Amino acid sequence: MKPRKKRPKLAVWKFASCDGCQLSLLDCEDELLAIAGELEISYFVEASRAVVKGPYDLSLVEGSVAAPHDLERIQQVRRLSKFVLAIGACATAGGIQGLRNFADVKDYIPLVYARPEVIEALEQSTPISAHIPVDLELQGCPINKRQLVEVVSAYLHGRKPALPAHSVCLECKMRGNICVLVAHGTPCLGPVTHAGCGAICPSYQRGCYGCYGPKETPNTASLSAWFSQQLEVTESELLRLFRTFNAGAAAFRQESETHER
Repeated sequence: MKPRKKRPKLAVWKFASCDGCQLSLLDCEDELLAIAGELEISYFVEASRAVVKGPYDLSLVEGSVAAPHDLERIQQVRRLSKFVLAIGACATAGGIQGLRNFADVKDYIPLVYARPEVIEALEQSTPISAHIPVDLELQGCPINKRQLVEVVSAYLHGRKPALPAHSVCLECKMRGNICVLVAHGTPCLGPVTHAGCGAICPSYQRGCYGCYGPKETPNTASLSAWFSQQLEVTESELLRLFRTFNAGAAAFRQESETHER
Protein backbone atom coordinates (compact mmCIF):
# COMPACT_ATOMS: atom_id res chain seq x y z
CA MET A 1 0.00 0.00 0.00
CA LYS A 2 1.29 3.43 -0.95
CA PRO A 3 1.98 5.51 2.18
CA ARG A 4 -0.22 8.57 2.59
CA LYS A 5 1.43 11.86 1.82
CA LYS A 6 2.18 13.87 4.95
CA ARG A 7 -0.29 16.70 5.33
CA PRO A 8 1.01 20.29 5.78
CA LYS A 9 0.54 21.70 9.26
CA LEU A 10 -1.88 24.64 9.68
CA ALA A 11 -1.75 27.06 12.61
CA VAL A 12 -4.22 29.86 13.36
CA TRP A 13 -3.03 32.69 15.61
CA LYS A 14 -4.98 35.44 17.36
CA PHE A 15 -3.69 38.88 18.26
CA ALA A 16 -5.79 42.01 19.06
CA SER A 17 -9.09 41.34 17.30
CA CYS A 18 -12.72 40.30 17.71
CA ASP A 19 -12.21 36.70 16.41
CA GLY A 20 -14.50 37.41 13.44
CA CYS A 21 -11.97 36.30 10.84
CA GLN A 22 -11.28 33.04 12.67
CA LEU A 23 -15.04 32.46 12.74
CA SER A 24 -15.07 32.97 8.96
CA LEU A 25 -12.85 29.89 8.72
CA LEU A 26 -15.20 27.89 10.96
CA ASP A 27 -18.16 29.15 8.91
CA CYS A 28 -16.71 27.40 5.85
CA GLU A 29 -18.57 24.29 7.11
CA ASP A 30 -18.42 21.76 4.23
CA GLU A 31 -15.29 23.40 2.81
CA LEU A 32 -13.66 23.12 6.24
CA LEU A 33 -14.02 19.35 6.12
CA ALA A 34 -12.17 19.30 2.80
CA ILE A 35 -9.48 21.60 4.21
CA ALA A 36 -9.11 19.38 7.27
CA GLY A 37 -8.60 16.44 4.93
CA GLU A 38 -5.71 18.16 3.18
CA LEU A 39 -4.16 19.99 6.13
CA GLU A 40 -3.36 18.97 9.66
CA ILE A 41 -4.95 21.64 11.85
CA SER A 42 -2.17 21.74 14.41
CA TYR A 43 -2.88 24.92 16.38
CA PHE A 44 -6.28 26.62 16.45
CA VAL A 45 -7.33 27.62 19.97
CA GLU A 46 -10.69 28.93 18.75
CA ALA A 47 -11.63 25.43 17.60
CA SER A 48 -9.63 22.99 19.74
CA ARG A 49 -7.37 22.78 22.79
CA ALA A 50 -5.26 20.12 21.07
CA VAL A 51 -1.85 21.47 20.07
CA VAL A 52 0.69 19.90 17.74
CA LYS A 53 4.14 21.44 18.05
CA GLY A 54 5.59 23.41 15.15
CA PRO A 55 7.13 24.31 12.86
CA TYR A 56 4.03 24.98 10.77
CA ASP A 57 3.70 25.04 7.00
CA LEU A 58 0.89 27.62 6.87
CA SER A 59 -0.01 30.15 9.55
CA LEU A 60 -3.13 32.31 9.47
CA VAL A 61 -2.69 35.39 11.66
CA GLU A 62 -5.70 37.40 12.82
CA GLY A 63 -5.44 40.66 14.75
CA SER A 64 -3.09 43.59 15.16
CA VAL A 65 -0.01 44.05 17.32
CA ALA A 66 -1.39 46.20 20.14
CA ALA A 67 0.20 45.03 23.41
CA PRO A 68 3.86 44.72 24.51
CA HIS A 69 3.71 40.91 24.74
CA ASP A 70 2.60 40.79 21.09
CA LEU A 71 6.01 42.03 19.93
CA GLU A 72 7.91 38.86 20.82
CA ARG A 73 5.00 36.56 20.05
CA ILE A 74 4.67 37.72 16.44
CA GLN A 75 8.38 37.12 15.94
CA GLN A 76 7.89 33.60 17.28
CA VAL A 77 5.05 33.03 14.81
CA ARG A 78 7.34 34.01 11.94
CA ARG A 79 10.11 31.71 13.17
CA LEU A 80 7.71 28.77 13.39
CA SER A 81 5.99 29.36 10.04
CA LYS A 82 7.01 28.68 6.46
CA PHE A 83 4.13 30.75 4.99
CA VAL A 84 2.33 33.54 6.87
CA LEU A 85 -1.09 34.78 5.75
CA ALA A 86 -2.41 37.90 7.52
CA ILE A 87 -6.22 37.80 7.56
CA GLY A 88 -8.61 40.68 8.14
CA ALA A 89 -8.51 44.43 8.65
CA CYS A 90 -6.80 44.16 12.05
CA ALA A 91 -3.92 42.08 10.70
CA THR A 92 -3.54 44.05 7.47
CA ALA A 93 -4.23 47.63 8.63
CA GLY A 94 -4.36 47.77 12.44
CA GLY A 95 -8.15 47.40 12.64
CA ILE A 96 -10.71 49.57 14.38
CA GLN A 97 -8.35 49.70 17.37
CA GLY A 98 -5.97 51.53 15.04
CA LEU A 99 -7.98 54.67 15.78
CA ARG A 100 -5.72 54.99 18.84
CA ASN A 101 -2.94 55.92 16.40
CA PHE A 102 -4.53 59.34 15.96
CA ALA A 103 -4.72 60.12 19.68
CA ASP A 104 -2.99 59.41 22.98
CA VAL A 105 -4.21 56.01 24.18
CA LYS A 106 -3.35 56.94 27.78
CA ASP A 107 -6.17 59.50 27.73
CA TYR A 108 -8.77 56.81 26.99
CA ILE A 109 -7.71 53.85 29.11
CA PRO A 110 -8.98 55.39 32.41
CA LEU A 111 -12.35 56.10 30.77
CA VAL A 112 -12.85 52.45 29.82
CA TYR A 113 -11.20 50.34 32.50
CA ALA A 114 -11.89 50.35 36.24
CA ARG A 115 -8.22 49.55 36.94
CA PRO A 116 -6.21 51.29 34.23
CA GLU A 117 -2.93 50.49 36.00
CA VAL A 118 -3.19 46.81 34.95
CA ILE A 119 -3.64 47.59 31.26
CA GLU A 120 -0.59 47.27 29.06
CA ALA A 121 -1.01 48.79 25.62
CA LEU A 122 1.32 49.99 22.91
CA GLU A 123 0.97 53.57 21.73
CA GLN A 124 -0.17 52.30 18.33
CA SER A 125 -2.06 49.34 16.91
CA THR A 126 -0.09 48.13 13.90
CA PRO A 127 -0.55 45.51 11.16
CA ILE A 128 1.38 42.27 11.16
CA SER A 129 3.50 43.41 8.21
CA ALA A 130 4.94 46.23 10.34
CA HIS A 131 6.78 43.63 12.39
CA ILE A 132 7.51 40.57 10.25
CA PRO A 133 7.62 39.65 6.55
CA VAL A 134 4.13 38.53 5.48
CA ASP A 135 3.71 36.26 2.47
CA LEU A 136 0.14 37.31 1.67
CA GLU A 137 -2.58 39.57 3.06
CA LEU A 138 -6.32 38.97 2.85
CA GLN A 139 -8.38 42.08 3.54
CA GLY A 140 -11.84 42.37 5.03
CA CYS A 141 -13.76 42.95 8.25
CA PRO A 142 -14.36 40.09 8.45
CA ILE A 143 -12.67 38.30 5.57
CA ASN A 144 -14.67 36.59 2.82
CA LYS A 145 -14.65 32.88 3.60
CA ARG A 146 -14.64 31.96 -0.09
CA GLN A 147 -11.52 34.06 -0.62
CA LEU A 148 -9.92 32.28 2.33
CA VAL A 149 -10.74 28.87 0.83
CA GLU A 150 -9.27 30.05 -2.49
CA VAL A 151 -6.03 31.14 -0.83
CA VAL A 152 -5.69 27.85 1.09
CA SER A 153 -6.46 25.87 -2.06
CA ALA A 154 -3.88 27.87 -4.02
CA TYR A 155 -1.30 27.20 -1.31
CA LEU A 156 -1.96 23.47 -1.39
CA HIS A 157 -1.63 23.36 -5.18
CA GLY A 158 1.35 25.68 -5.45
CA ARG A 159 -0.37 28.35 -7.54
CA LYS A 160 -1.15 32.03 -7.25
CA PRO A 161 -4.57 32.70 -5.66
CA ALA A 162 -7.23 34.28 -7.85
CA LEU A 163 -8.29 37.30 -5.82
CA PRO A 164 -10.20 40.32 -7.19
CA ALA A 165 -8.30 43.55 -7.75
CA HIS A 166 -11.37 45.62 -8.62
CA SER A 167 -13.53 47.84 -6.44
CA VAL A 168 -16.89 47.30 -4.77
CA CYS A 169 -18.47 49.24 -7.67
CA LEU A 170 -18.05 46.25 -9.96
CA GLU A 171 -19.77 44.04 -7.42
CA CYS A 172 -22.66 46.52 -7.38
CA LYS A 173 -22.94 46.31 -11.17
CA MET A 174 -22.88 42.50 -11.04
CA ARG A 175 -25.79 42.56 -8.58
CA GLY A 176 -27.73 45.08 -10.65
CA ASN A 177 -27.70 47.69 -7.90
CA ILE A 178 -28.64 51.29 -8.50
CA CYS A 179 -25.65 53.45 -7.50
CA VAL A 180 -26.49 54.99 -4.12
CA LEU A 181 -23.84 57.65 -4.71
CA VAL A 182 -25.18 58.91 -8.03
CA ALA A 183 -28.90 58.20 -7.61
CA HIS A 184 -29.37 59.12 -3.95
CA GLY A 185 -26.39 61.31 -3.08
CA THR A 186 -25.25 58.90 -0.37
CA PRO A 187 -21.51 59.09 0.43
CA CYS A 188 -20.08 55.71 -0.56
CA LEU A 189 -16.49 54.44 -0.41
CA GLY A 190 -17.22 51.75 -3.00
CA PRO A 191 -15.12 53.38 -5.76
CA VAL A 192 -11.94 53.17 -3.63
CA THR A 193 -12.65 49.99 -1.65
CA HIS A 194 -11.39 46.52 -2.46
CA ALA A 195 -14.04 44.02 -3.57
CA GLY A 196 -14.90 40.99 -1.48
CA CYS A 197 -18.06 41.74 0.49
CA GLY A 198 -20.45 41.33 -2.45
CA ALA A 199 -21.56 44.97 -2.11
CA ILE A 200 -23.66 44.23 0.96
CA CYS A 201 -24.24 47.80 2.16
CA PRO A 202 -25.11 49.38 -1.22
CA SER A 203 -27.52 46.49 -1.83
CA TYR A 204 -29.51 47.84 1.12
CA GLN A 205 -29.26 51.49 0.04
CA ARG A 206 -26.36 52.30 2.35
CA GLY A 207 -22.98 53.65 1.36
CA CYS A 208 -19.94 51.39 1.48
CA TYR A 209 -17.97 51.75 4.74
CA GLY A 210 -14.67 50.53 3.32
CA CYS A 211 -14.60 47.26 5.30
CA TYR A 212 -12.27 45.62 2.76
CA GLY A 213 -9.75 48.43 2.75
CA PRO A 214 -8.38 50.44 -0.18
CA LYS A 215 -8.30 48.82 -3.59
CA GLU A 216 -5.20 48.94 -5.77
CA THR A 217 -4.37 52.54 -6.78
CA PRO A 218 -7.43 54.17 -5.16
CA ASN A 219 -8.07 57.80 -6.10
CA THR A 220 -9.27 58.89 -2.68
CA ALA A 221 -8.54 62.58 -3.30
CA SER A 222 -10.86 62.66 -6.32
CA LEU A 223 -13.64 60.88 -4.42
CA SER A 224 -13.32 63.27 -1.48
CA ALA A 225 -13.46 66.26 -3.82
CA TRP A 226 -16.66 64.88 -5.38
CA PHE A 227 -18.18 64.35 -1.93
CA SER A 228 -17.29 67.90 -0.95
CA GLN A 229 -18.38 69.65 -4.15
CA GLN A 230 -21.43 67.61 -5.14
CA LEU A 231 -22.74 66.36 -1.79
CA GLU A 232 -21.50 69.20 0.46
CA VAL A 233 -19.85 66.72 2.81
CA THR A 234 -17.89 68.62 5.48
CA GLU A 235 -14.23 68.17 6.31
CA SER A 236 -15.06 66.52 9.65
CA GLU A 237 -17.42 64.09 7.90
CA LEU A 238 -14.73 63.24 5.33
CA LEU A 239 -12.34 62.58 8.19
CA ARG A 240 -14.74 60.11 9.77
CA LEU A 241 -15.48 58.37 6.48
CA PHE A 242 -11.87 57.27 6.11
CA ARG A 243 -11.35 56.44 9.79
CA THR A 244 -13.22 53.24 10.44
CA PHE A 245 -12.16 49.60 10.10
CA ASN A 246 -9.16 50.37 7.90
CA ALA A 247 -8.10 53.74 9.31
CA GLY A 248 -4.48 52.56 9.40
CA ALA A 249 -4.34 51.48 5.74
CA ALA A 250 -1.93 53.85 4.00
CA ALA A 251 -4.33 55.28 1.40
CA PHE A 252 -7.16 55.82 3.89
CA ARG A 253 -4.85 57.18 6.58
CA GLN A 254 -3.25 59.70 4.24
CA GLU A 255 -6.62 60.86 2.93
CA SER A 256 -8.07 61.29 6.41
CA GLU A 257 -5.07 63.35 7.47
CA THR A 258 -5.70 65.84 4.66
CA HIS A 259 -9.06 66.66 6.26
CA GLU A 260 -7.79 66.94 9.82
CA ARG A 261 -7.82 70.36 11.37
